[in-house]
Amino acid sequence: QVHLVESGGGLAQAGGSLRLSCATSGRSFSSYAMGWFRQTPGQGREFVATINWSADNKYYGDFVKGRFIISRDNAEKTVYLQMNNLKPEDTGVYYCAASTDAVATMRLRDYEYWGQGAQVTVSS
Repeated sequence: QVHLVESGGGLAQAGGSLRLSCATSGRSFSSYAMGWFRQTPGQGREFVATINWSADNKYYGDFVKGRFIISRDNAEKTVYLQMNNLKPEDTGVYYCAASTDAVATMRLRDYEYWGQGAQVTVSS
């Protein structure tokens, strides 16, 4: 079983930054692909970013447009999402997810484990 705990959410002004962290349990973190998804008001869960086990493959949702950076620290069993130039439409709940397949994936159904989510609110 893998447990994921997000932190670092909160309130930011438009143009500001937040850094989300996702701490994991389990011995196999370094072999997992990790992803971030978000659920914005009135929308389903949307792909944000993914990173493969070795951090040499990263993919982002189209709306990111160079504003977010996903990274990981396998020694700390933690994945990060640095969010810059935030916009009010980035407001939502951000979820960390783990896929036991080491390949980075944008598909929600490929992720077996999910965190509880972290609220991000961006004011204009």
